[in-house]
Amino acid sequence: MAVVLTPLVGSCVNRLLDIIADETIMILGAKDDLDILHQTIHHIQYYLQDAEQRRMEDLAVNNWHGELRDAIDEADDIFDLIEGRKLLKDIPSSSRNTPACSGISFLSCFTDILKRHNISVKIRKVNTRIENISKLGQSFLTRSDVAPVGQRAISRSRKSSNLVEPNLVGEEINHSSRKLVELVLANKENKFYKLAIVGTGGVGKTTLAQKIFNDERIKGNFKKHLWICV
Repeated sequence: MAVVLTPLVGSCVNRLLDIIADETIMILGAKDDLDILHQTIHHIQYYLQDAEQRRMEDLAVNNWHGELRDAIDEADDIFDLIEGRKLLKDIPSSSRNTPACSGISFLSCFTDILKRHNISVKIRKVNTRIENISKLGQSFLTRSDVAPVGQRAISRSRKSSNLVEPNLVGEEINHSSRKLVELVLANKENKFYKLAIVGTGGVGKTTLAQKIFNDERIKGNFKKHLWICV
């Protein structure tokens, strides 16, 4: 199943917002670069709808789509470095306004500074890469008037689309659907039962959930049904 970039890019924007909002980002010395990266990725969101619709028929759009996917993956790897190594969180609040190497060995200080420098370099490189992708997209993609996905400051309700059975192809999704329906039915006597479908954006989680929800065995075994899209 082809990867849909819209949720991946929206997730990337939200991760950036979380990182930029942390006051300790100043210690990394890359806040300005992260602000620029956020603005660029946010701007790209306006062109994603056109890219998603045209990439199967237009080789140039498909190549652009692939380049953007790789760049977003690279950006996510950098965010993992910032969050996973806790380069920002591990610094005591009492020492954030004191010299960086106060109270620790020179070797430890040098290693810590080197790590942050390497991450700053990576941020600048991915910044340049995504800026070039954005400029290329503007040259042959149509901007959408629809607000970009993933902006948490804006909240609106929407009705999800109905399931269209002919669009569901492949033995894998049919097999997964059968197994999950069996799990639901096996636990139908439990008053509270939660079942999670986990995966990266675009792999078909919502489609699979809709197929389970509309399964005839589910409809025949439960008196009440409710679909909520959050």
